[in-house]
Amino acid sequence: MKKMKLFAGILVFGSLWGFSECIIGSILHNAQLPAGAIMTGLFAIVLMTMSRMFYKQRGMQLGMGLVAGSLRLFSPFGEVPGYFICSAIAIVAEGFIFELIWYKLSLDLKELKPLTTSSSMGIITTYCCYISGYIITQILTPILSSAGFYLENLIVFIPQILASGLLAAVIGGMTVPVVLAMKKLDVTIKDRLYYPATIGISVVCWFVVIANTIILLYA
Repeated sequence: MKKMKLFAGILVFGSLWGFSECIIGSILHNAQLPAGAIMTGLFAIVLMTMSRMFYKQRGMQLGMGLVAGSLRLFSPFGEVPGYFICSAIAIVAEGFIFELIWYKLSLDLKELKPLTTSSSMGIITTYCCYISGYIITQILTPILSSAGFYLENLIVFIPQILASGLLAAVIGGMTVPVVLAMKKLDVTIKDRLYYPATIGISVVCWFVVIANTIILLYA
């Protein structure tokens, strides 16, 4: 695969991931819905699974996490000092955990053809991604907000963190098989349309997030 085509794919999928975290995640949070579980199971895992299925490239999902995490820094969501940085790092961590779990799978994902296997992989991947991001946020937020991190405080919340990942796992167990079912689709886009489309979508995602930030800061 051409490096430029892969880079464009990382940029567009990462931008879509970051856009969903910044805009949709904020909406869900304001509506007092379990934003973290929904964002991980319905957006992060779907985009990472889809990119692995269509591009067949290891390492792409970590790159997507870096792009999405960078975009997340522009979102005004959250009032705790250092929250933006922690959230961005948590997103990158999700991309890293996904890479670790899926590393041994063949690039054509033939192992995931049985529904039970794909559903189980969705559950495991989503749960691990969610709780890892959650734990990282719980560690770094007090440090960056100058409140200080105390291990005993984290240990107290571990049962709650582990339990909160169940919803994300259920969502992932349903979304991954649906995404893999799209494998039968023969999606081919000519280069003359591929690059303008990926760049255009990426620019729109970044523009909307930054514009939304400016509006909220000066509203």
